[in-house]
Amino acid sequence: MTLTYTLDPAVDRELRDGVLALWADVSNAGGAVGFVPPVTEDDIRPELVRHFAGLAEGRIRTLVGYDADGRIAATAFFGFNGHRLMTHWVWLYTVMVAPRLQGRGVGRELMAAAEDAARGFDGIDAIRLGCRGGLGLEDFYASCGYKEVGRVPGAIRVADGDDRDDITMLLPLH
Repeated sequence: MTLTYTLDPAVDRELRDGVLALWADVSNAGGAVGFVPPVTEDDIRPELVRHFAGLAEGRIRTLVGYDADGRIAATAFFGFNGHRLMTHWVWLYTVMVAPRLQGRGVGRELMAAAEDAARGFDGIDAIRLGCRGGLGLEDFYASCGYKEVGRVPGAIRVADGDDRDDITMLLPLH
């Protein structure tokens, strides 16, 4: 399935509601996007507001994938590094694909669209992302060309007695 990707769509009610619904669906399906199930859109809303504030300030950009019916089916956010010695790379985070589309190549398609978008950003030489260990995500990202460059054992606590590694991956763009 091919989605239609838009970089920096207008922030309006449709975008807000679509991203909230996607984020809740992905989280409740066990996706590693900052929450553990069960969550509601109201649980996620404050985090989305922070994302949108970053968009308004120019610190964040967003990539949204729309399905054939115009519904938001995938997202990824780019966070620009504010440290003057690290402005040559960008963070990719909150990478999400609707659970109904997982296993159909949409995640790989989203990662390729994110790479294409980042190649268009002035002065960006690499993409970094963090992922939660224990789910095989590092293998997926490696299959998209990313290399593991760091790992902090047990840095992510998803529940009492369930600590996961925080894994940093890098994709050079040159």
